[in-house]
Amino acid sequence: MLDDFLFRAFLGGIGVAIITGPLGCFVVWRRLAYFGDTLSHSALLGVALAILLEVNIMLAVFVISVLMGLALLMLRQIAPLSSDALLGLLAHSTLAVGLIALSFMTWVRVDLLGFLFGDVLAINQFDLLTIGLGGTVVLLVLKVIWRPLFAATVSPEIARAEGLRPERAEVIFMILMASVIAISMKIVGVLLITALLIIPAASARCFSNSPEQMALFAVLVGILSVIMGLQSSLTLDTPAGPSIVAALLLLFIVSTLSMPKIRSIKRKYSNNASHGAMS
Repeated sequence: MLDDFLFRAFLGGIGVAIITGPLGCFVVWRRLAYFGDTLSHSALLGVALAILLEVNIMLAVFVISVLMGLALLMLRQIAPLSSDALLGLLAHSTLAVGLIALSFMTWVRVDLLGFLFGDVLAINQFDLLTIGLGGTVVLLVLKVIWRPLFAATVSPEIARAEGLRPERAEVIFMILMASVIAISMKIVGVLLITALLIIPAASARCFSNSPEQMALFAVLVGILSVIMGLQSSLTLDTPAGPSIVAALLLLFIVSTLSMPKIRSIKRKYSNNASHGAMS
């Protein structure tokens, strides 16, 4: 029988994996890995402001992440720089400002490693409730904007021609990203959140025949990595957050190495199906 804190850790990790799987597919499809890094790095500035203003940390991280996303959209319009340069500027500057701000707060004891790399074993019942309710809202909203967001990913021009308003879907997607980062921060920390978004989706890509399948497989890969990571953390006494990411890396390597075999099986199945249809 699992201890209460272990049971909560497994539940919390699996809950976050269910949320990040579908959202991470769009991060991969839209090549927004650096955008995810920018929002997650800015989370530390949110932590500093939450401590300074004595407000809820998760709420402060969400607000700062949204503001960083809006700042990026604004800078794209006025600054003569490429998107990746702007993302790098925002990511590292907000991380540095957050660390400096925390260093001045000598009157509080801050678990900096916990914020940077997560502390999934410290999840409490309120965190589980937040993950459950927040994750449900995120997934419901993602389901509503799935079609216009996917259309904008494939071709923004076609999406506009069909009246799907891709710009609005992209802003909502940014807000969803900020929400997931705020929710996930306690699981793997601000430096490793992007791994939960990118690696499950990247691992699921070779198994999938449709966007919906890829989202489902990404969820399954994320759940499996949480189980493997926490189990290895308990067995080897390693940090839980990095152990989950290491499990994700292992699953990605396995999926990549098995890709030729999977393609061969798919090709053989497709040929058999076509021969059967002809006969």
